[in-house]
Amino acid sequence: MTAPTLPTTITDDSASGFPEVAFGRSGDGFLAARVADTAFAMLPAREGRHYLATGWRIGRPIAEWKHSDFYGHSGELADEAAFRAKIAENAEHQREARALGRRDIASTANTPWGPSQGATVYAEGVVCHSTAGHGGFHLSAERNRSVHSMLRARGGWYEEDEGWAIVAIIFPNLFTSYERRCAERTIRDSWPDAWEVIFGTLLQPGESREKDRRAFETEHAYDWIVVSANASDQHPGFVEVVATPGGRRGAGTEERRFLVPSDEYRMGRFGFVVDETRHSVYSGPSSFVTWQGRTSP
Repeated sequence: MTAPTLPTTITDDSASGFPEVAFGRSGDGFLAARVADTAFAMLPAREGRHYLATGWRIGRPIAEWKHSDFYGHSGELADEAAFRAKIAENAEHQREARALGRRDIASTANTPWGPSQGATVYAEGVVCHSTAGHGGFHLSAERNRSVHSMLRARGGWYEEDEGWAIVAIIFPNLFTSYERRCAERTIRDSWPDAWEVIFGTLLQPGESREKDRRAFETEHAYDWIVVSANASDQHPGFVEVVATPGGRRGAGTEERRFLVPSDEYRMGRFGFVVDETRHSVYSGPSSFVTWQGRTSP
């Protein structure tokens, strides 16, 4: 069925008219939007779901955009309202970033990730470098002394995947509201002990990925946890799994195979825990090349 035509609508999200926000329906029929030079699309995923995809400087009207103009996967979208909320969030972020007055400069500095190919100055002594393969922030010695000792990196280098969040929570006035929210989530997830000390609060279950992982590992230290899985060729409808106590790996670690019904097998956040009362130990022919010729205990 052909999707109904959605007229392109344009709104100004600030008194200065920046960034211009436009919504419309693509040539492929999906909901799309442009925020300044960034393009967004609500693309279909499996089982009737949708996800947020992005593009950059698509030089055509929204009505001529195609699925192939977009890349990446920026998270699931529950519905159109969730898509519009993401667009509003990005518009706010771009508007605030512009007001912060960051400056792009040429740079050939040596970084832990290779030669810098360019940098953005956030403030005196706070510079974000880009390289061919990675990047991150460098803080001057003076700036780096402001970082709490539990998070401080020697040399003042903070990589772009997680370390950048340390810079953001120490110097929040240099970052947008969206960036600060992301940074707070990253610190809670990756450095919960530091978060609790710095902010004087105790993170509860569900508030930190790292704390939840530790709790999971403690609870299941002696349970069989899957470390590898494969659809069984010998037993259709089952997944053949290799599990170890507590999910540990390495030389000398005991391994055991089990058969798990395919409709039950979901890895979960930290791994699949074998239920020995329901999932049978398996010692027959294996779908794993490394197990062929071997048997389970």
